Amino acid sequence: MKRKTLAILIASALTISSFATTNVLAFEQDTANDIAKDYQQHLAPLWDHFHRNPELSLMETKTAKRLAQELSTVGYEVTQGVGGTGIVAIMKNGEGPMVMVRADMDGLPVVEQSGLANASTVKMQNWNDETVGVMHACGHDVHMTSLVGTGRYMAENKDKWSGTLMLIGQPAEEKGPGASAMMADNLWQRFGQPDYAFAFHVTANSEAGKIIVDEGSPYAGADTVDIRVHGIGAHGASPHQGKDPVVIGAQIVNNLQTIISRELAPRYAGVITVGSFHAGTKHNIISDEAKLQLTVRSLTPEVREQLLSAIKRVAIGTARTAGVPEDKLPEVVVSEFAYPPTFNDKKLAKRLKNVLSEKMGADALLEPAETGMGAEDFGFFTTQPYIPSVYFKVGGTPKADFERAQAGGAAVPSHHSPQFKITPEPAIKSGVEATVYALLDVMAK
Repeated sequence: MKRKTLAILIASALTISSFATTNVLAFEQDTANDIAKDYQQHLAPLWDHFHRNPELSLMETKTAKRLAQELSTVGYEVTQGVGGTGIVAIMKNGEGPMVMVRADMDGLPVVEQSGLANASTVKMQNWNDETVGVMHACGHDVHMTSLVGTGRYMAENKDKWSGTLMLIGQPAEEKGPGASAMMADNLWQRFGQPDYAFAFHVTANSEAGKIIVDEGSPYAGADTVDIRVHGIGAHGASPHQGKDPVVIGAQIVNNLQTIISRELAPRYAGVITVGSFHAGTKHNIISDEAKLQLTVRSLTPEVREQLLSAIKRVAIGTARTAGVPEDKLPEVVVSEFAYPPTFNDKKLAKRLKNVLSEKMGADALLEPAETGMGAEDFGFFTTQPYIPSVYFKVGGTPKADFERAQAGGAAVPSHHSPQFKITPEPAIKSGVEATVYALLDVMAK
């Protein structure tokens, strides 16, 4: 009798287990189907709108208004004008953690040459009152559309989660002060400090729809540095009567590279790039000034301080070697809009990888492979005070494009290129799906 009873219990347990597994699989399939349906009916035309109508950093007024409208329509309490043009959308759904999801909104001063049917033809006055073309050359249109898709799913499925969801539309990621401006506008004091934070960036360097979760630092810290090199003007035929800032500036450019190659420990990462060098007005005039613009990338506060200190020393030392008077030594100005490195919380990143592997399949994830030192201002939200966060990536280029490039065809355009383009459907659907699964995991009832 005992054996028979045990057999019945085991059979019942197996049946319950099978039923539970079936329910989980059905839920995951329903989630993916719901997101796919929403993409066709709502998100695809929304992405088209955002792509056709980009706005420059700090000028995202129409973009923010549309984003706010999309979220308020499905029940979020939306506040506009946070840190400039930023928006904060809040949905309270019982007891539980507060979780932030962020998307950046700004486009770039680039004339679009992607060949897309909905290519941007927008022109705007930039920060210097110059008329420039504008495009979403970094995928922020994908980020906003996915934020709306995530917000819509969570609003329609409140029975599956508990807590407070905070959705952020952030301005000026490209120009610099967006996240820091929102923080300076008392973001946490006004709306509450999140217990977790998530965001993603679409990448042209990975297969469309694939997810990349880095357990370390997906983005470097970035500093903007200006060097004003003073000289003594003279006739181009009489260089001995002046101090040529062009020559001194050129020597500074070369000497800066020795900081990385000869001062930074080989196993540490750092980049110093001179992106702009301007001087002079005419062929035969030795100018009295040259201007250099630098971007400096690092992964730790110690390396950052080492690089910035060395840049100032090299610039001034090079000028002194050239005999520049003490009252005309170079001015080295580090912008206040420095991006801290973006660090993922290792425990939360592992947890997210496990969740996504379970829900979307192991083949949905790719190992981190990018070797550049791109920067992000997401760290302003999560560094001080520390908030466990994960900033992941979603691929945006079809596999066939990589295969053609490897076979000698056209290269895949990089971010910030006039030819930049993302295949929106797999990127947006995967972005929404991954974010939804992350939220449902940390906000489970």
